[in-house]
Parts: sequence; C-alpha cells; structure tokens
Amino acid sequence: MRDHGGNIDAAIARFGGQDWIDLSTGINREPYPVPAIPPQDWTMLPTHAAKSALLAAARETYGTQAPMLATAGAQAAIQMIPYLTAPGCAHVLTPTYNEHAAALRAAGWQVREVQRLEDLAGADLAVVVNPNNPDGQRFTPDALQDLARETRLLVDESFGDMQPEHSLAPKAGARGLIVLRSFGKFYGLAGLRLGFAIGHAEEIGKLEEMAGPWPVNGAALRIATQALGDRAWAEATIQRLRTEARLADALAQAAGWVPLGGTELFRLYDTPDAQSAQDHLARHQIWSRIFPYSKTWLRLGLPGGAQEWARLKDALAACPPADA
Repeated sequence: MRDHGGNIDAAIARFGGQDWIDLSTGINREPYPVPAIPPQDWTMLPTHAAKSALLAAARETYGTQAPMLATAGAQAAIQMIPYLTAPGCAHVLTPTYNEHAAALRAAGWQVREVQRLEDLAGADLAVVVNPNNPDGQRFTPDALQDLARETRLLVDESFGDMQPEHSLAPKAGARGLIVLRSFGKFYGLAGLRLGFAIGHAEEIGKLEEMAGPWPVNGAALRIATQALGDRAWAEATIQRLRTEARLADALAQAAGWVPLGGTELFRLYDTPDAQSAQDHLARHQIWSRIFPYSKTWLRLGLPGGAQEWARLKDALAACPPADA
C-alpha cells in the first residue's frame, strides 16, 4: 500500500480548519533560510557549472568522491533504480518506507519483505533504509559493506544528515552499491524536490540518462549549493533537533505513550490506539502519521518554533488516559 505522510489535504477534508501543524512527515519545520534568487535561475535552463557546483558541495558534505547524480528528490532515484538491470528478486528490510517495494514491483521485480539484515542475502537487489523510517533503526557501515559484498545493495540515507558516522556514502563507488541522500528533509525545503544518488560510474551514468538533461531546477541548484556549504547552520540545527527529540519523547511519555525510536526529525510511539491518538491530535489541528500494518504505532515530526511546541504540549496533555 502506497500510503504516505504529508496528506494534509485529507486531514482538512475530514476535520476542517486551516491552521494545521503538519507533523505527519519527517521534514524540518525550521528550514534553511532561502537566499534571494537571481532572475536567470527562473528564465534560463540550469547550467552545467551550477550543477557541478552543487555536486561539489554535496560531495564535501557527504564525505565522498564517488560519482553522484542530483535528482528531483530521492523519490525520483527510487523510481529509476529498478530499471538499472532486468527484474529479479529484491529483498527489502521492513517495515520501512513503502515506495521502495512499490517501485520495484511496478518495474516487474519479485519483492520479499524481510525483518532481519541477514535475511537480505541471496537477493538480486537488497534494500536498506538507514536510519530506518519509521523506527529509526541504524546499521553500521561495516555491516552494510559486508552485505554489499554478497549482493547488489541500495542504501537509502534520506534521514542520515544527523548521524554521519552511520553513512555509507564515504565508502560508495564500488559497482553494485548505490547510496541515496535527501536534501529537503534536514534542510526543511522538501518543495525543492532534490536528492542524490551516489555509486559506481556506470550505474550513475545510466541513471543520468534516465533522468534527462535538467532533472533539477536552477533555483534548487543555487539554494542547495549554499545550504550544503553552510556547516555552521547544519551543526546548530543538529544540536537543536537532538534536544527537541528528547523533549518530544518526554511529552509523549507524559501522555502515556511509549517511545519506540525514530530519528532527530521524527519520533515513533506506541499508543493505546493509533487511530484514536491521531484523531485526538487532529481535533487540535495537529496531523500525525499512522501505519496500515500497526494498530498502535504513531509517528510525529518535530514542531517548529515555540508556538507549535506549545500547541503540541497542550494537545498531548489532553490525551485521554490509556485505560479510558
């Protein structure tokens, strides 16, 4: 089932109102400040120089010298990767972001969903989201490199900005290993639609042919090049998010919810009833994420700014007791 967060239209249609806080995604709600955009970024086709500047900034940030392609979000790469080779058997570590399995099935792959890293071996393609969405499970680069020696491996690091020590990007470049990064989540600019695929020159070249000559718009190239180079903003943001993740867990625990994990951009909780918990928050015009495979899991992004935090605190404080 291709269900997603970010479906704020559905919340508005069901509950009404306009003053919503969308915490159904893992997008930073205190985004990178967008610089002024020169007119030529809108009126001219993106230049090779602008694309090269972005890739240089991304390589520096992600600590890699491997071939890299900028795409219209990591989602664009997810949809292209199944076509790099003839369809075979893919193993996807689950539960996780459901677009990987969906894109593979749409391209004719047989998909087996597994729950342990060791069960990924033996596939024509193995898929790992690291850190995982929605539970935040993390795997070491050594463990993933061991797996990559046995099978073609796709590692989705869309939420990896806060834990660079877990990134496989510095080890990328070998045939059969592709690492994905997302720009919009950590930098809070998901509307730019920007992500990166990192891997072997031949495979990145094939993806580049599929993506076409201008997969990223000129404004996104400029904004992301500046943002990726702003290490002071990134380091301050990481520290803020780490502190606020602990605060979110404390508020949820006070409401009787049990923290199950997550990342610094979203938290996962075990609730007495996920649908009821989502409905309760929605009556406070706060939208959250629940999952078709769990009756109790609820995921919350982190609010942005004091006013949003106050609204979440009040909503959670008003949660009915677990035994109500």
